[in-house]
Amino acid sequence: MSKRQFAMHYHTHNKLCRYWLLLSSFLAFSCAVLGQQPITAPSANDTTRIIQIVQGKSLREKTIDSATTLETIAGNVILKEGLTTFMCDSAVINRRTNILEAYGNIHINQNDSIHTYAQYLKYIGQDRVAFLRNNVKMTDKKGTLFTNDFEYNLATGIGKYSRGGKVVNGATILTSDEGVYYSDTKDVYFKDNVHLTDPKYDIRNDSLLYNTQTQIATFISETYIKSKNGGDIYTKEGTYDLKNGKAFFGKRSIIKDSTRTYVSDNSAYDEKSGIAQLEGNAIIKDSVNGYTILGNQIFLNKNNNSFLATRKPVLIFKGEGNDSTFIAADTLFSGIEKRDSLQKLDSLVIDTLKNSTTVNASSDTAIRYFQAFHHVRIFNDSLQSVCDSLYYSSLDSTFKLFKEPLIFSNNSQISGDTIFLFTKNRKIERLYAFYNSMIINKPAENMYNQIGGRTLNGYFKDGALDYVRSKGAPAESIFYPQDKDSAYIGMNRSKGDVIDIYFVNKEVNKVKFINDVDGTLYPLRQIPEDQKQLKGFDWQDKRRPKNRFELFE
Repeated sequence: MSKRQFAMHYHTHNKLCRYWLLLSSFLAFSCAVLGQQPITAPSANDTTRIIQIVQGKSLREKTIDSATTLETIAGNVILKEGLTTFMCDSAVINRRTNILEAYGNIHINQNDSIHTYAQYLKYIGQDRVAFLRNNVKMTDKKGTLFTNDFEYNLATGIGKYSRGGKVVNGATILTSDEGVYYSDTKDVYFKDNVHLTDPKYDIRNDSLLYNTQTQIATFISETYIKSKNGGDIYTKEGTYDLKNGKAFFGKRSIIKDSTRTYVSDNSAYDEKSGIAQLEGNAIIKDSVNGYTILGNQIFLNKNNNSFLATRKPVLIFKGEGNDSTFIAADTLFSGIEKRDSLQKLDSLVIDTLKNSTTVNASSDTAIRYFQAFHHVRIFNDSLQSVCDSLYYSSLDSTFKLFKEPLIFSNNSQISGDTIFLFTKNRKIERLYAFYNSMIINKPAENMYNQIGGRTLNGYFKDGALDYVRSKGAPAESIFYPQDKDSAYIGMNRSKGDVIDIYFVNKEVNKVKFINDVDGTLYPLRQIPEDQKQLKGFDWQDKRRPKNRFELFE
């Protein structure tokens, strides 16, 4: 070879190295972007990293005109830069426009960890914009991108596809019509017909933001999430941490499972602990069991199927028509008891919302119970009540009221140390008050019928008191009898072992005494003041809820 030929060959080889340096910079950076691994791209002025021509059947230089010269490499082209290997069928470099094009079976292998494939590559060196087309595939052995048209701007660090793309990461598949990648924040913006599927969820929306470093998906448009376990989520705003299984939803998101619907201003859920938190006008509606919980803060434990409601919570038991029962308290709690077919309580542990539940394998019946703590108020169209705490179980449909409970029914007030309310089909059938029990009925202003004893049983008919029996040692009564013209004739103060009270039209109609009866009838104008009230008399109508709306205040 002559000196002139050697010089020309050396000059051509150097030009080719410089252009492949630009190509390797783009390809290495593109692989890092779509492979979700941060890699520093060399600048266009970096001359220390040299592309080695490993293989090529032909190397030619073609002059198009006086200003344009093309350099071509063809035939099993292999180039190498550092630990990155580039392969293609052929490549063309335009020195004047600083444009490089590669054709056919393009494969970029970076340290045998990131692989990129395409059929066409065009790189605009002046604008630092690159285009990959036709069967583009990029993978880092963990996730793979498939698309037919990908554009990447090295100057801004933004890459995008606009003709559809699919990302596969293990069992997770995400498709969309358009996608944009921001290398500075590692965010990927998927747009139009976004669909994400994995073993747990199926997600559809029009816009989704995903961060490749934190693995957090952000929902920025109306989103429908279907759980493979049967739940559904409708949200307009939220995030989901794929790595840690933590989710947040805002803007009155709706969550549904097989029996319940959950709605709140904001909600959060941790898959590992099973704990969910609803904040702001939260609602839990159980359509199967016929109850609704409202509160400004509700905690749920999906592992043991319990919840705790605070910040003005209200429990609603739906009855027939509009005859529902409303219960308000400082705190409401509900959990599950497991019982066998003989209704024997299985071994069960529910210490707090953070604890798990342990149940015998023999369990086949779940019993839901409710507890209310402090400042309990109950409103039903036919009955109202107040107490300090309450317990209700679906096993016997009984409300148990503790600590200074009061029952109000029409013009009557019932008190006792503890009161049980027995219901059937969500209607009150009977009440039982024991220890220091008393019923007070107000037929007229400053006139109170009173019966007090050790225990008191009351029976309801069509939502109103029909019959009451008081037992004591002895039981006592104060009763204002009436004549045939409904005029009051005096006050009867009596006592006996048993006292029966009969109601007609929601008023006391007759009082009957059984065993050891002793009493005095005082004319109306001759009633001693110290005889007008039984021991423990306390008319507390001011504590009585007047309507259901009071319970939400």
